[in-house]
Amino acid sequence: MKVIDHINQAKDTLVSFEILPPLKGKGIQSLYKHLDPLMEFKPSFINVTYHRSEHVFKKNADGSFAKVVVRKRPGTESICAAIMNKYSVDTVPHLICGGFNINDTEDALINLNYLGIDNVLVLRGDAAKNEAGFSPEPGGHNYASDLLKQVVDLNAGIYQEEDLRNTNQTKFCVGIAGYPEKHFEAPNMDSDLQYLKHKVDLGADYIVTQMFFDNEKFYAFVKACRDMGITVPIIPGLKPIYTQKQLTLLPKVFHIDLPAALSNEVAKCKTDEEVEKVGTEWLLYQSRELKKFGVPVLHYYTLGRPNLIANVVKELV
Repeated sequence: MKVIDHINQAKDTLVSFEILPPLKGKGIQSLYKHLDPLMEFKPSFINVTYHRSEHVFKKNADGSFAKVVVRKRPGTESICAAIMNKYSVDTVPHLICGGFNINDTEDALINLNYLGIDNVLVLRGDAAKNEAGFSPEPGGHNYASDLLKQVVDLNAGIYQEEDLRNTNQTKFCVGIAGYPEKHFEAPNMDSDLQYLKHKVDLGADYIVTQMFFDNEKFYAFVKACRDMGITVPIIPGLKPIYTQKQLTLLPKVFHIDLPAALSNEVAKCKTDEEVEKVGTEWLLYQSRELKKFGVPVLHYYTLGRPNLIANVVKELV
């Protein structure tokens, strides 16, 4: 079932989760162990992230170095299928530009279609490690909008091989990312919203936001989107704080602000256990207020803390 259909048929705010694929060398049971505490809440869908490959240099026996491609979290397509099979829940694989050319992307979409997966979240993705800025693969997409257009074309039966006839039309529901505090590469919020509207006009079905910790910024973002003529559902992305290090790590990595009220409380904590308690209470407060606001879905980034997320959602049910 498509994400947009879940939203359109819902009578109340839905819940969804986002998970990481297991690291290479870990079994599927590690993923199930992560998901088991969350499934009692009957999520409408589960997002599965994708991390681009990395280039590392390994020393040869003769002392020279060879550039090797390493993919630390493989298997997104099969993981989505495994989750659907075990839990009977819809999945949303992330589709990124980095590390793929257009033919790789088409093959991935064909595989997803064969597996009965009809949702994707289209992202440009991050720059490769040790690179100052994003650089696409040769023959790959520079921007999420280009990747989105390829998905939309495939939905219309348009493949890379133009001479194909009587082609199958895929039926992907496409999500895109939104940034309540502006994408860090955008010169200003207005231009960022223009890019967002362009992707919606191309055919995106809904928006899921970057994490934020100040609901007022989300409300302002929704209003700015509506004023811009963006009418698709906007899903807030939520993540808890649970360590002292996140006070500096989250703003640095994700280019977001932490409200003074939150950062001051975290700064008072003497242990990460105390931080987790503060973070849980803050996330619960955010969730309750967003539900009152009428958001279509509360989307939780569960990365590493499924039990914390479960404790919050339990209070909302």
